Amino acid sequence: MIEKLEEIVRRFEDVGELLVLPETMADMKKYTALGKEYKDLEKVVVKYKEYQKAKKDRQDAKELLEVEKDPEFREMAKMELEELNEKLPKLEAELKQALIPKDPDDDKNAILEIRAGAGGDESALFAGDMLRLYQRYCEKQGWKFALTDFVDGSAGGFSKVVANISGTDVYGTLKFESGVHRVQRVPATESQGRIHTSAISVAVLPEMEDVEVELNMHDIRRDEFCSSGPGGQSVNTTYSAIRLTHEPTGLVVQCQDEKSKLKNYDKALKELKSRLYAMEMKKRQEEVGAERRSLIGSGDRSDKIRTYNFPQGRCTDHRINKTVYNLDAIMNGEIGEFVEALRMAHNAEKMKG
Repeated sequence: MIEKLEEIVRRFEDVGELLVLPETMADMKKYTALGKEYKDLEKVVVKYKEYQKAKKDRQDAKELLEVEKDPEFREMAKMELEELNEKLPKLEAELKQALIPKDPDDDKNAILEIRAGAGGDESALFAGDMLRLYQRYCEKQGWKFALTDFVDGSAGGFSKVVANISGTDVYGTLKFESGVHRVQRVPATESQGRIHTSAISVAVLPEMEDVEVELNMHDIRRDEFCSSGPGGQSVNTTYSAIRLTHEPTGLVVQCQDEKSKLKNYDKALKELKSRLYAMEMKKRQEEVGAERRSLIGSGDRSDKIRTYNFPQGRCTDHRINKTVYNLDAIMNGEIGEFVEALRMAHNAEKMKG
């Protein structure tokens, strides 16, 4: 581990020198990439320096105890030694976590898609509740949340809704939300008070930039139509909404949240690239079938990952067997406890090899 950390320190120093070169500053793309690398390396280097200082302080405390005769100084050295013996294993664990290879997509913006599944109208209503949950969570993170496409449910909610989320480490934070979310509650339409089980699917995709997915524009059919807002209200009467069809794969995406045709086209194209990227990644994962993939990391939409039980006020994540009894807070966007537990479980799995 120490050898790897020393390599990181050397690279950190090299990147720092590269950043101040005039040729680097003249190349904005290179400067931005190096700036990001510097920031990522700095977190590890700061933690490593803290670890090195703690090790030196522990050695100093041990040496002091060997030569010091004064009872008061000896007691102080003993207390410091105890604190450092407790602190060092924690720092070591944090450094091991920091050395786990990071998913290169983690710092990207994300596209969130929620679809109603089994359960009819109740599923569409729950899709609307989940949209609100993620909106609230994004607000707490200081992220920008923008609806790009939606299909209203017949009795409220959505049969499908798509949103763009932009901010810091969006995909890395939300990627474990992909899968089937199950709800157990008495629907508003239920006259006998019976509990129904419904489900929705959530997909979180990293937003792809132009350089990452090569597209032949001749393969894309573009259609224009009038926008409408959630709930059926009219947004405008001009043909500003855009639908793109990727003919080789049959993938269809559309965007209607902007008044500008050009902006809708740009957003739709980004979403199309993200979906093509996700298809390619899935294909690669299937090809490398021998490689161990944890359930947490798979993001397979057939996985029932979480249950929201309203009568009991509980929420259970089945991948990590974690249950909390604060469903009201969860539905108000307080999912940080799950997000962190899933991230830690994923990292622990990656550390196994």
